[in-house]
Amino acid sequence: TCPTPATQIMVGASYRRNNTSAPASATLRVTSPANLVSAAGDTIPFSQISWTVSAAGSTQPAVIPAGTFSGATQTLTTIPANTYIENCHTFLYANSAVRPAGTYNGRVTYTLSSP
Repeated sequence: TCPTPATQIMVGASYRRNNTSAPASATLRVTSPANLVSAAGDTIPFSQISWTVSAAGSTQPAVIPAGTFSGATQTLTTIPANTYIENCHTFLYANSAVRPAGTYNGRVTYTLSSP
């Protein structure tokens, strides 16, 4: 688990290959919509949200690199066969403009795929 679970989310992925004819690696991607949207229709660009990474007790603290959402699909990392990776992500809002009060919603999807 992450050291501060109230403010961090664990992101992890595993790729197992049972035979040598399977692909040698898998790709971890993240997809975000263009905007967070409130019930009133107000928006905040997803590109205003970034993340930092940490890995308590790991010798590989940034196996999933830090970044900023693009409002599209982004490749995060490649995972070699028979490997598990994980990092704690802390999300930050750039706060570059004054936005109307409200609850803004948006869904980010992490996908691990192998050709």
